[in-house]
Amino acid sequence: MSRVCQITGKSYNNANNVSHSHQKTKYKQHVNLQWKKFWIPELSRWVRLKVSTNAIKTVSKYGLLSTMKRYGTDASILKK
Repeated sequence: MSRVCQITGKSYNNANNVSHSHQKTKYKQHVNLQWKKFWIPELSRWVRLKVSTNAIKTVSKYGLLSTMKRYGTDASILKK
């Protein structure tokens, strides 16, 4: 599985390391991804997703299904 949030679709950000002499080298700033189990009362089962910590906070505030609707995530990831 790649380093992409399954709810928000967030992946890495391109950035530069800048030395004292102002030479720049590219590197990737990865998203803080965690495996998290969510309970879905409509399906009455647990679903395990790889999500960013920002998405975990959003899900705890609005709920999983409304968060997926907000970000336009396909509900087929819940069928696994």
